[in-house]
Amino acid sequence: MKRVPPPVVSSPVAPPPARSAYLPGRFTALCLLGAMLLLTVLASIVIGAKHIPPGQALAAVLAPDGSENALIVQQLRLPRTLLGVGVGAALGLAGALMQALTRNPLAEPGLLGVNGGAAVAVVTVIALFRVDDVLVYVWAAFLGAAGAAALVYAVGTRGRSGATPARLVLAGAGINAVFSSLTAGLMLLSPRSFGGFRFWQVGSLSGRDLEVFLRIGPFLLAGTVLALLLARPLNALALGEDTGRALGARPGRTRALGALAVVVLCGAATAAVGPIMFLGLAVPFTVRALAGPDQRRVLPYSLLLAPVLLLWADILGRVVAAPGELETGLVTAFLGAPLLALMVRRGRVPQL
Repeated sequence: MKRVPPPVVSSPVAPPPARSAYLPGRFTALCLLGAMLLLTVLASIVIGAKHIPPGQALAAVLAPDGSENALIVQQLRLPRTLLGVGVGAALGLAGALMQALTRNPLAEPGLLGVNGGAAVAVVTVIALFRVDDVLVYVWAAFLGAAGAAALVYAVGTRGRSGATPARLVLAGAGINAVFSSLTAGLMLLSPRSFGGFRFWQVGSLSGRDLEVFLRIGPFLLAGTVLALLLARPLNALALGEDTGRALGARPGRTRALGALAVVVLCGAATAAVGPIMFLGLAVPFTVRALAGPDQRRVLPYSLLLAPVLLLWADILGRVVAAPGELETGLVTAFLGAPLLALMVRRGRVPQL
C-alpha cells in the first residue's frame, strides 16, 4: 500500500486586529474627532460665567482689542483651553499605553498610583523647598511617577504568575492611599500655601497662565510622538511575546519606551494641573469598544477624544457652579467612577 505523505501545513500568520463596524475608516474617524475637538475648543472659549458670542471670541483670539471680552478670552479662557487640550491628550494617551503594556483594562494613571506619585513629589518640592517653578514641578513629577509605577508593579507582581489586573488595581489603591496621606501631611507643614495645594491636589485647569502650557508643551510633544510610534510594536506584542519577536518586535525595548512615554506624559500633565482621575480609564475603554483593539486606532483616537471629554468636564464645572466653578478633577471623578463600577460589575476586567 502506497504511503501518502502528510499534508504540509504552513506556519500560522497572525491576522490583523479586527476592525469594528461602528466607526468609519481611520482617516475619516480622525477627521471627525478632530472636528469635534475644534468645536469643543470653541465652546470652551465661549461658555463660562460670562457668555461671549463666538464671533467676538474668535476676534479676541486673532485680533484682541483690549476690551473686557478680549481680556477674559486672552488671560483666562484661552490658556485653560490650551492646557485642557494638552493635558487631556496626554492622560488619554497614557491610559491607552498603560492598558496595552500591562494588558489590563483597568490600568490608568490615577488608579495605578502614577498620578499620586507625581503629586506627592510636586507637593514635597513645594512644601519643603518653597519652589514656585513649573519646570521644577515637571522634573519632580517625572521622578514621582516613575517611582510610583515601579512600586505598584513590584507590589502587584507575584511569582511566575506575573501581575494580574486585580493585583495591580489593589496595589495601586493601597499605594494611592499612602500617597494621599503623605500629600495631606506635607500640606499641613505649610499652612500659608494650603489653599494653593488644595486646588492643585484636586486637579484644575483654572488659575494657570499661558506660560504653564509653554513650559510643559515640549514634554507633551515628545511623549506623544514616542507613544504613537509604538502602535505597531504593541499590536505585535498583543499576539504574545514569541509571535511578537517573530514579527520583528522587541518586547523589552517596547515596554521600556512605553513606560518612558507614560512617565513623561503623566509627569508633565500632573505637574501642570494636578492629578485628574479616570480620564485615562474611560477614554481608551470607550475607543476599544467602538474601534476594536488595533493600537493604530486606539492611540490616535484616545489622543483626540480625551481632551474633548476633559474640556467638557471643565465647561460643566463652570456652568453647574456659576458664578463660581467646580474643579475639573471632581467632575471627571463623578463621571468616571460609575464607569469603573459598571466595568467591574459586568466582569469586564480580563487581561487584554
